[in-house]
Amino acid sequence: MTTPPSVRARVRALPADALPAYVYDLGALREHAWAVRSALPSGVEIYYAAKANPDAPILTELARWTDGFEVSSGGELAHVRDCVPGAPLAFGGPGKTPAEISSALRLGTERFHVESVHDLRMLADLAARIVPGESIAVLLRFNLSVAQHALANSALAMGGRPTPFGIDPAEADAVVRRLVEQHPQLELRGVHAHLASGLTAPEQLTVAEAVVDWSARLMARHDLVLYEVNVGGGMTVDYARPQDRFDWHAYGRGLASLIGRHPGLTVRIEPGRALTAYCGWYATEVLDVKHSHGEEFAVLRGGTHHLRTPATKGHDQPCEVLAVDDWPHPWPRSTVGQGPVTLVGQLCTPKDVLARNVAAPGLRTGDRVVFAIAGAYAWNISHHEFLMHPRPGFLFLPADEEPMAAGTERSSEQLTTRQTVIR
Repeated sequence: MTTPPSVRARVRALPADALPAYVYDLGALREHAWAVRSALPSGVEIYYAAKANPDAPILTELARWTDGFEVSSGGELAHVRDCVPGAPLAFGGPGKTPAEISSALRLGTERFHVESVHDLRMLADLAARIVPGESIAVLLRFNLSVAQHALANSALAMGGRPTPFGIDPAEADAVVRRLVEQHPQLELRGVHAHLASGLTAPEQLTVAEAVVDWSARLMARHDLVLYEVNVGGGMTVDYARPQDRFDWHAYGRGLASLIGRHPGLTVRIEPGRALTAYCGWYATEVLDVKHSHGEEFAVLRGGTHHLRTPATKGHDQPCEVLAVDDWPHPWPRSTVGQGPVTLVGQLCTPKDVLARNVAAPGLRTGDRVVFAIAGAYAWNISHHEFLMHPRPGFLFLPADEEPMAAGTERSSEQLTTRQTVIR
């Protein structure tokens, strides 16, 4: 895995006490988001799934290339609205509270993804009290079954099987009738069906076609217009083969064909990981090197309490070693032999593993390691307080060339950590 020169230079320049640190390349994010946007036809909207990475500079950059943001909690809702005022929001997820829905209504949320009959009743009642007379746009989320092979390779399935997500399709007609007949303030715009994550472009197209065709039949049975179908996100990111990227051009061609069969339809997608994963790196240093029962281990500053992704997904995080020749201490440096080394963190658990069998002959204490594909579901899903180690720093390399300046803390208290925007 080759680290971009700009990221490598920043990591080398950081003092040891500034590590670990996340480094985000906003220029790389801009280039990737533009490429994704360019590959998709008119009639396709992109809503970024903020859960993947809610950092303010990330959201601000993506606001230029997306049509809106998908949020799944009251906290995300308030944070995204604060970071990108005026950006359209879609509020989804199971287990919404009355307080969250009330806040979403007051903030003018553009789309509500209704997950159950209870969700529907609660939204209707609160809308009547908080925004009487306003039309509230709704997508009904269904847990649809698709062809068995379509989800066979998914990394994580949210549909097509018993899950807490969405409405059972057996209840679809009854729920549509209830919404239309009993809740006139709610405007049924269409269907939402995010069924799985980790799908390739052909697999995503198979799912999208099945969801759109099913939605069209549902609305036709009730003599309703199908305006929108949200087919979710879940575009694959392959940590084992980071050079293999989701084929956005093939996906765009397939979606163009699908929309052509349904004139006037808007297809909305909700990528998260696939937009931001490749623009982030987790950088740290080697604290110790040791030999144990025939294997080599390097203990790194930080660990899976900062970068939870490899432990959560059970993979080895792609990485690169940056040799550091300067050694300021009077004691000698420990060094790895010729064999592969397992990279672990500082936690008191054997599960604190970032990567196994890394070819790093001659790795020494004081050398630095940069983990790639760390721009999504990394810091924000990690168990930060375990052992109470310091939090990492956050550096944002700009998308343009401007003088260097420091940034500010995140606006949400729960997201607070060291954050610097490098200009």
